[in-house]
Amino acid sequence: MRIRHKPWAKPELEACPFYIAAPQEQIGRWHTLFDEPEKPLYVELGCGKGGFISQIAPAHPEINFIAMDIKNEMLVLAKRKLEEAYSAKRETPDNVKIAIQNIERLDLAWNENDRADRIYINFCNPWPKKKHKKRRLTHTRQLLNYKKFLRGEIWFKTDDDELFEESFEYFAEAGYTIKFRTYDLHSETAAGIENFVTEHEKMFTDEGKKIKFLIAEPVKEQ
Repeated sequence: MRIRHKPWAKPELEACPFYIAAPQEQIGRWHTLFDEPEKPLYVELGCGKGGFISQIAPAHPEINFIAMDIKNEMLVLAKRKLEEAYSAKRETPDNVKIAIQNIERLDLAWNENDRADRIYINFCNPWPKKKHKKRRLTHTRQLLNYKKFLRGEIWFKTDDDELFEESFEYFAEAGYTIKFRTYDLHSETAAGIENFVTEHEKMFTDEGKKIKFLIAEPVKEQ
């Protein structure tokens, strides 16, 4: 779906204290953007309108969060949702940053001097055409990039059957192990899995689509 240009989005974001307009300038130092850089750092790749990050970040003040998306038109909606969520708790969003970034070129903004304790990939574009599959956020070449700075797990959630199945091969090729998988997240519970249901997820569920979910981590070198 084509996103309509919103000329007011960029100025509104630039006035936001937790917006990162030049992520490439933060390479090797993302954790230093927070008042308490020693906290775990969780990253959402492709945050869209912010339905997920606006729930999880206020719920976990003990964790620092970064949410990234390629479009300011999306990030400005995430910014508003975050402000609303923190305002409802009478708190300030001091444990979250949002940044404009093409995830396919994440290597320009993150390197081995950075660290992410968890990566979230929620309902990314499935890119079903063969010629476009390398653009998937779970494609082998992307997973290899994440390994440079990932210190923990990837939590991946999708409604797309083909993307889910083919991602198993990508994870194996990139040197990850699947710790947990389910083809119906809403009917299966597992210890340690905290699921924040977004509008996007509810829409798929209402359409009768099962939500697929997995947790993967890089294979530890011997």
